[in-house]
Amino acid sequence: MTSTFPSISISTERLVLRPFDTDDVPALAEMMNDEQVGAWTDVPQPFSEQAAHTWITEHAPSERARGNGLGLAVTEFLTQRLVGVIQLAKTDWHVRSTELSYIIAPWARGEGYASEAALATAQWLFNDQKFERIELRTAADNTASQQVAQKIGCISEGVLRGACIAHVRTEGGGWSDVRTDFIVWSLLPEDIEGADGHLADAGGFTSYPDWN
Repeated sequence: MTSTFPSISISTERLVLRPFDTDDVPALAEMMNDEQVGAWTDVPQPFSEQAAHTWITEHAPSERARGNGLGLAVTEFLTQRLVGVIQLAKTDWHVRSTELSYIIAPWARGEGYASEAALATAQWLFNDQKFERIELRTAADNTASQQVAQKIGCISEGVLRGACIAHVRTEGGGWSDVRTDFIVWSLLPEDIEGADGHLADAGGFTSYPDWN
């Protein structure tokens, strides 16, 4: 039987991480069309609202149902505005490990939202789901993503040479692939001992009805 992540809401001081719904389509599409997202991820460019709808209604639920991972909408607690995305992927239920990634909307950057959401997710994985390892991979030149990894306590394990495809704008306005390195980071339960418990303590988790 395939293990799957539960449908979950994670609350922090400023954020709510929850399942996506179709009301998120316009904001998700706008976020994914940002230049930094185009540069550092494999999100297709341009990213239409139809693509956002398909991701929310088909791809994300399918990945969860198959036990591969989980996609969570990161929203502001006060405004309910979509701040970003937390995604778990390449989950190994025997090893109890998963890969974590994050995207933050341009207007919300510089506020510490990525580290707050990532740390809350890590605490939930370790405390509630009994995971033993979280892995992050950041492009060699993506310093902002590396700073998030460092803030939540990740340990740099090494470099995967030439393993990442980044993207740069061409003179014609399109995108061109550029090969670079991946920096591999890991986070184990002991790495975040003593982290701010208010971000995601046991009282911060709320189960939703099954959203698959």
